[in-house]
Amino acid sequence: MAADHGLQGKTVLITGAAGGIGQALARAFAAQGARLMLLDRPGTALPALSAELDATAAACDLGDAAQVATIARQVRERWGTLDVLVNNAGTEYPTPLDDAAADSMDRWAGLLDNNVTSMVRLTQALLPLLPRGASVINQSSIWGRIGVAGFSAYAASKHAVVGLTRSLALELGARGIRVNAVCPGWIRTEAALRSLTAMAHEQGRSEAEVEREILSRQAVPEMLTPTDIAGVFLFLASSESRSLTGQCLVASHGEVMA
Repeated sequence: MAADHGLQGKTVLITGAAGGIGQALARAFAAQGARLMLLDRPGTALPALSAELDATAAACDLGDAAQVATIARQVRERWGTLDVLVNNAGTEYPTPLDDAAADSMDRWAGLLDNNVTSMVRLTQALLPLLPRGASVINQSSIWGRIGVAGFSAYAASKHAVVGLTRSLALELGARGIRVNAVCPGWIRTEAALRSLTAMAHEQGRSEAEVEREILSRQAVPEMLTPTDIAGVFLFLASSESRSLTGQCLVASHGEVMA
């Protein structure tokens, strides 16, 4: 039986809910008895997931201010307040500096908008609905703590999430709202495996070789799964972590210890 984190009846909004980590988070919060609002782009597995969990769901482009405003209105009309906001949505792809494609800088800027600006846009829209005691949890990455060749935009975006988290923790602390981040290591998701493939191609090595190298840097040499990190989010959402704000919890099997 899963540990009870005291989230029964709490209202929780999760972005990027149809992805690997998002689905694991949705199932974990549902198992706690939370009332869920799940967001993702159109054309994803979101309808099936919402039916499975009996959760409210909506297709939303977080880059569109009007769509974000509609989500905020729906949350207000349905529940009045929002106890937990999980900013999980994001994208990941290589942006090598020597990319000469005409759209290379558009891709660079687009990744920053997707991974950081959209997070600010949604949090700002939902701020009037966050009561004292609410928890905001932002998805960063261990690549938000280190540099990664060929992935400068993604690494920059995740560093930005860390700075955003710490700044909002100071800004919203007087309202009793906590803001923390999770920095996962390598998680066996489609997005992470695409990055592994891109790294292997760039280095002229096999994917198996690159994965072995990754695991060799971990204290526990095993690839994490989305389910492995769900408990970190439950902890940050609950009153068990009420002393934590502005923190960035690294969940990487010891690959990054900072």
